[in-house]
Amino acid sequence: MLQRIVTGTIGLGVVALIAVPPAAAQQTLNVTIGRFAPLGEDARVADDVLNVNRTFLLFDHEQFDSPSIGAEWLIPLGDFVEAGAGVSVSRRTVASVYQDFVDSDGTEIDQDLRLRLVPLAFTIRLLPLGQFSPVQPYVGAGLGIINWRYSETGEFVDFGAGNEIFRDAFTANGSVTAPVVLGGIRFAGRRASVGGEVRYQKGEADLDDQFAGSKLDLGGWTYNVTLGVRF
Repeated sequence: MLQRIVTGTIGLGVVALIAVPPAAAQQTLNVTIGRFAPLGEDARVADDVLNVNRTFLLFDHEQFDSPSIGAEWLIPLGDFVEAGAGVSVSRRTVASVYQDFVDSDGTEIDQDLRLRLVPLAFTIRLLPLGQFSPVQPYVGAGLGIINWRYSETGEFVDFGAGNEIFRDAFTANGSVTAPVVLGGIRFAGRRASVGGEVRYQKGEADLDDQFAGSKLDLGGWTYNVTLGVRF
């Protein structure tokens, strides 16, 4: 997927360069379209609920990869620095079943695991070639505020009550602060820009004892195509 994003970005960038050369450093309103990939099993925080759930439920961490869409406002702070503020949203529901248990009629004991993330990020970017270059690679870092919601809905086994099967819904939500780092490249014209970006966020949330794990790791990678309107 990343290869397709890079190839498409370069093609659109060439079109932007041919169409209109940049005239001055400008503010940019970006729309971002991409994919969020949560951290894998070996990189997640200790006692993460997804890792614990995988000891008795059947699902893969990769199933939580989800489309991401967002918007970001970029303001130049001189020729080689800019500030950004943006928000995005991703959501995925993953179906799972118990590994070693079935219902008395032989059917699976199934539940849906749902994760929604809405990160609000404030960043500073460095542009080594400057705001006036038609090709603008950049790196940056900042602080994110991640609004999150996690739920488990469906059938469950009460191992402390003779393996009784019951139906319920467990939900938790909140907001946490988290560091953000990013890097990318954009092709800038006078009125528009197009680019590709990779972004990493790191954060964790506390869960209560209704869940199998006491933590929810919110870290992961986002791979974006950026489409900008310049002012």
